[in-house]
Amino acid sequence: MCVAAGPAELTDTIVYVGRAAHPEHGSVEVLGYQNTAASRADGPNAMLLHLPAAAPMSGANFLHVGRHTDLLTRMADAIPAPVAAGGMDWMDGEAAVTVFEHDVYTVVLAADATAIPAALGGVPEHRRPTVSPELIAFYATTFPRHTIALCCFDNADAERARPLLLWYEPLDPAVLTVPALDSHTGGVPEPGAPVERGHTLVFGADDVPGSIHIGHPPGLDRALRPFLPESVTGLGVIGEGPNGDFALPLTDLRAGRLEGLRVV
Repeated sequence: MCVAAGPAELTDTIVYVGRAAHPEHGSVEVLGYQNTAASRADGPNAMLLHLPAAAPMSGANFLHVGRHTDLLTRMADAIPAPVAAGGMDWMDGEAAVTVFEHDVYTVVLAADATAIPAALGGVPEHRRPTVSPELIAFYATTFPRHTIALCCFDNADAERARPLLLWYEPLDPAVLTVPALDSHTGGVPEPGAPVERGHTLVFGADDVPGSIHIGHPPGLDRALRPFLPESVTGLGVIGEGPNGDFALPLTDLRAGRLEGLRVV
């Protein structure tokens, strides 16, 4: 449930998506991402995430989870047993760039994927991946309105990475979108092609029928509280299904329905 710049084994994926009414930023979408990463590339590697952000992003959109390394695990532990991935519907459907350090990653954040190659010089050599021109062209063509995050890592650091947690103004306020396109070979993903799924999707669900109350972790930083729910819902997804992102209408989430979840 991730696209890698080079060959990699990415397992035990947990993705959180929720809406938060932040006192300063207004209505924002919050994305949490966690996996166990092992690079199979000869050198540094990177994960690519396409973020449906309506406004420019920067390093300030990436939140530091501090000592709360189990933040997403606590959410996933509350989710019921997995469902089969094949049962979900399929639906056809001037560059600003910044480079910054976040946890074990050097992040290249670009409003246009074509700006990434020139920015790689700002990535420390021990984390600087080789990203194929074909992969850059795919993101530029397929996600022209998205912000692209290239999270560069050294294989020695990957196992101690904390969960990624970030926020943005969503492109579509009516839909929660989970970036879940998959390719672990370093090659271009094939949207709609069968892929093996094995991950947990978690949705922020305060005041939602059937949601599970987990509260905030003890001692959670006050700066993080407005971004995180105290109740969640979601599901595990296993087995073969079409390659693509997941989308859930916000009205369905607020009604306690996950049946509207689809692959787009």
